[in-house]
Amino acid sequence: MEKNTHELQDTIEELAAKNADLEKQKEVLEAKVKWLEEQFRLSQQKRFGTSSEKTNPDQIELSLFNEAEITADVKVEEPTLETITYNRKKYVGQRDAKLENLPTETIHYRLSEEEQVCLCCGETVHEMSTETRREL
Repeated sequence: MEKNTHELQDTIEELAAKNADLEKQKEVLEAKVKWLEEQFRLSQQKRFGTSSEKTNPDQIELSLFNEAEITADVKVEEPTLETITYNRKKYVGQRDAKLENLPTETIHYRLSEEEQVCLCCGETVHEMSTETRREL
């Protein structure tokens, strides 16, 4: 019985020592996490935060970009611009004229007599549309 209690006592002491070591590791790791979070926050602040160049809110006006107006001579008259009043004629139908010298190939697709019967009502089908396509 005494041997059993000594073993239990040794196990308890080992577990207590291991627990103390784990507590120290936990504190060290928590300190590292806290330090890394602070470094991340500082880098984000540096990257996306406000800049050190401060401006007065009253200073922000559209007059910042009017340097040319300030330095311009007011006495100089601006030249009058001519307005173009005619309209150009639009040429219609040039595509056909440009494509008429190209070779044209006509392809006819024909169905056999069995395929010309409607599947629903059994009557003969007729041509519905013709599709024209031009290629180079």
